[in-house]
Amino acid sequence: MKHPARRSLIKHTALAALLAAAALAGCGKKEEVKPAASPAPAPAPVAAPAPPPEPLKVGFIYVGPVGDAGWSYAHDLGRKYIEGKFGDKIKTTFVEKVPEGADAERVIRDLVAQGNKLIFATSFGYMDAMEKVAKDHPDVKFEHATGYKTAANFRVYEASFYEDAYIAGVVAGKTTKTNVIGFVGSFPIPEVLRNINAFTLGAQSVNPKVSTKVVWVNTWFDPPKESEAAQSLINSKADVLLQNTDSTAVLQTAEKNGKYAFGWDSDMSAFAPKAHLGSCVVNWGPYYEKSVRETLDKSWKTEVTKWGTKEGINDFVKIADFVSDDTKAAVDKVKAGLKDGSFAVFKGPIVDNTGKEQLAKDVVADGAWKGGINFYVKGVEGKVPTGN
Repeated sequence: MKHPARRSLIKHTALAALLAAAALAGCGKKEEVKPAASPAPAPAPVAAPAPPPEPLKVGFIYVGPVGDAGWSYAHDLGRKYIEGKFGDKIKTTFVEKVPEGADAERVIRDLVAQGNKLIFATSFGYMDAMEKVAKDHPDVKFEHATGYKTAANFRVYEASFYEDAYIAGVVAGKTTKTNVIGFVGSFPIPEVLRNINAFTLGAQSVNPKVSTKVVWVNTWFDPPKESEAAQSLINSKADVLLQNTDSTAVLQTAEKNGKYAFGWDSDMSAFAPKAHLGSCVVNWGPYYEKSVRETLDKSWKTEVTKWGTKEGINDFVKIADFVSDDTKAAVDKVKAGLKDGSFAVFKGPIVDNTGKEQLAKDVVADGAWKGGINFYVKGVEGKVPTGN
């Protein structure tokens, strides 16, 4: 016999189970699953910055030491000038005290081997060596100071030193007491002969009584030889001296003898202040800047560049305080004429010291005439050496 209580319990239990199952079914209802978001696209790779271009390597070859206070020193100032202008776009190097001749060719070839793509040879006697190397390396730009040979990758640059020499002559003509002035010459090439003649013409423009004595040393830099030559001129009554050599020896020798002289290529006033009348200086920086810029922008081309006072490459500086006011005024007048083109150093009539007319009246010398000078003007004593 079944008990009603048990049946009731079973019913309640079953009902509870059904309710629990229903509750569980409701609680277990799954939420609608949203599809997963697509992953974000990977960022595009950032291109690495292009490496900076290799600097242009620029080489210089000097005939003297950079500390000569003259020619090589002036060129080295130009090298430092372009370093300041172009910064890390260029890398310069130099070799000093290189004799003209076989050694020059070896040094120039070594500069090429080091990767220099622009090379400056800064002395006349390097011309043939540089021409030879240039033929073997058409991808390198070669530049020669004061020469005349050119090729597709070989060009010439020059300053108008004779303009400074003429101004020095004006000062010398007004300063001399003996009416004899002296010149220490390096080699009897047109460049140096121009300077001797210009020095003389400048002196004669203010003092027609002046004559010029010349002593040749056949070197660009040899202080003992330069000093000996200066002493010889002083012993021959020259009381104002100019030189086309690279040291301060002539100026210092003049001071030791109580005479006067000039600086050459750079300001030499500190070396002999009592003798120093002024310095004939050349600032190579602007030309070197031009050449480097043309190499960098690929506009470099073969040409012959001859700059002077007008272009700011030549100047006469540090004229002595004790020089008379009328002398300073005469200097300023010549400078102004050179700057605006109204004055030319070599304008006819020009007669040599044998009486032969070399340039007709009112004719202004052209580059060919100046490049072919092989004579002394009237007033210079002696004959031009030959066979050197």
